[in-house]
Amino acid sequence: MPQGWLLKTEPTAYSFAQLQRDKRTVWDGVKNPQALKNLSQVKKGDRLLIYHTGDEKAVVGIATALAAAYPDPNKNDPKLLVIDLAPVAPLPRAVTLAQIKASSTFKDWELVRLPRLSVMPVSAEYWAEIERMANDS
Repeated sequence: MPQGWLLKTEPTAYSFAQLQRDKRTVWDGVKNPQALKNLSQVKKGDRLLIYHTGDEKAVVGIATALAAAYPDPNKNDPKLLVIDLAPVAPLPRAVTLAQIKASSTFKDWELVRLPRLSVMPVSAEYWAEIERMANDS
């Protein structure tokens, strides 16, 4: 059982700051089969790390799943899933991909091994280390 999930987003398309302004959103657009398999396992109340791709490449915030994954109502393909989520809080300090890659703790994490995967599990160990890194000054 994962401790939570990491969801990637391009901040120029939809950022964590926008999620905070919106107070909730439908997370859609996932098409990769492995990412969809991961998304299908998200349950109501699951903790979510939000990761900005593009120039930032960093974990920037925490959100929560408001419901389990369900078929995208705007698509005619029941395999395409979405989740409803709400922001919890920004991280005190963003944790960059470079920092994550520099830590041996994360050597087997999908974020390091499968950089194009947009939804992935986060173990309790990884979650705790991300929080520790975000709180280091």
